[in-house]
Amino acid sequence: MALMITDECINCDVCEPECPNNAIYQGEEIYEIDPDLCTECVGHFEQSQCVQVCPVDCIPLNPAYQESNAQLLAKYRRLTEQAQV
Repeated sequence: MALMITDECINCDVCEPECPNNAIYQGEEIYEIDPDLCTECVGHFEQSQCVQVCPVDCIPLNPAYQESNAQLLAKYRRLTEQAQV
């Protein structure tokens, strides 16, 4: 599953630089996560880095994007291959 940022976000700016896939960006009001780029850090880290640094615990799984670990790993591989081109 991709992650999402809820409206409890306080725009503290700590999550965006932690994302190895550049999936987190400043939205109109709060930070947002691009589900096409989010791998929950699978392939990079054992735990989602944005969740680890979030001081208000506002980054849950996004129920609209059901993905297995195998699918997240495949997405990671696709993204890293594209970055090398």
